[in-house]
Amino acid sequence: MAAAARDPSATTELDDADRLGTQLVRLLRAVGRAKHRVIKHGPEGLDQLAYAMLFCLVHDGPQRTGKLAETLHAEISSISRQTRSLVGHGLVERGADPIDGRACVLHATPEGERIFTENRRLRNLWLAQLLAGWSPADRETLTRLLERLAGDIEHTTAATDTK
Repeated sequence: MAAAARDPSATTELDDADRLGTQLVRLLRAVGRAKHRVIKHGPEGLDQLAYAMLFCLVHDGPQRTGKLAETLHAEISSISRQTRSLVGHGLVERGADPIDGRACVLHATPEGERIFTENRRLRNLWLAQLLAGWSPADRETLTRLLERLAGDIEHTTAATDTK
């Protein structure tokens, strides 16, 4: 550790990481604040985890509760509670797992897909307005670098999870 602290390139990398970390926290806070103004939440009583579940079901297709919990890094009890809420609001339905009929899979209903699509449309309008003053090259660069960062994080997380 002491040798890395004396290595100028290591210090630069750590300084860059610190700057990036600070900006990521700032970005997440700003997005969290803006999300409440941009997203149309639909039925009352649905929280952020419920919408994250709905996103997974629309984006990735029907899933078991355990898979959702793993994907969202949530406790099964939290996923079960949110499932009851989503089912109660008619946004998600339970069905038999086609591979193992004893198990249950969740899937978005047409109303769940409608709410997801509307929220995505509102998000896209907000982002387009936010980035309207950016050049197409800057928008492309931002998107490409975020894709790369997200992929690296996902890859690193997946590698760590398998150890």
